[in-house]
Amino acid sequence: MGFNDLELSERLLIARRGTSYLSQRLAELTDDELNGPTLLEGWSRRHLVAHIGYNAAALCRLMDWAATGVETPMYASTEQRGQEIAEGATLSPAAIRNLFAHTVARLDEKWRNLPEAAWQAQVRTAQGRLVPAEETAWMRTREVWIHAVDLANGGRFGDFPQVVLESLLDDIVGMWRKKDLGAGIALEVEGRAPVVVKDGADVTQTVQGDLPAVVRWAAGRGAVGVAGGEQAPPRWL
Repeated sequence: MGFNDLELSERLLIARRGTSYLSQRLAELTDDELNGPTLLEGWSRRHLVAHIGYNAAALCRLMDWAATGVETPMYASTEQRGQEIAEGATLSPAAIRNLFAHTVARLDEKWRNLPEAAWQAQVRTAQGRLVPAEETAWMRTREVWIHAVDLANGGRFGDFPQVVLESLLDDIVGMWRKKDLGAGIALEVEGRAPVVVKDGADVTQTVQGDLPAVVRWAAGRGAVGVAGGEQAPPRWL
C-alpha cells in the first residue's frame, strides 16, 4: 500500500509527524550552526530552512486555489523562487526560525479548514503537473522528512515511516523512468524482488541494502549502508 492509498487524515498525520521531526532537528541547532552546510550542495542550513518555510507558503497558495477556484501558482517563476530563498537565507536566525514556524502553522490551518469537496480540486505543482489538492499532503511529507536529513545533524532515513520510504522509492524510480534516466540501474532491497529501472537494458550498477539505505542513495543523499552505490544516481526532482 502506498502513501496515497491511505485515508487523507492518515496522510496529513504523517506530514505533521515529519514536520515535528524536522522541527526537533532545527531546535537542536544553535543560531551559529545555522550557518553550517547541508547535504545540498551550495546551501547552508539558513538556505534550507528558508526554503522549507517558503515551500509551506507556496502550498498555502495551492490550498487557496483549491478553496476559491482562483488560480494561485506556487511560485511566480523559478527565478522568483530562487531569489526568495537567497534573500530568506540572509534573515536573522530568529527571523528564519519564525518564518519556518509561522508558515508551518499557516499550512496546517489551511489543511484543517479546507472544505471536504475542495480536496479534489485540481491545482498545478511547481513542475507543471495538474494534481488534486490532496496531493499537497504527499508533497509536504516528502519535503519535511527528506530535508530533516539534509540538515545534517542527526536526521536518518531509518526514522521515516515505512510507507514514506516505499512511496519515495516508487516516486523516484517512476520519475527516472518518465525522464528516461537510470538505464542499467537495479535496486535490490533486502527481502524484496529487485527493481530494474529500465526493462531490457543490461544491468551495469546494482545497489543493495535495506530499504532506508537504498532510498537514501536513490534520493541522492549518499551511499550510506549500501553496496554498489559508488556512482551517484540520476536526479529525480
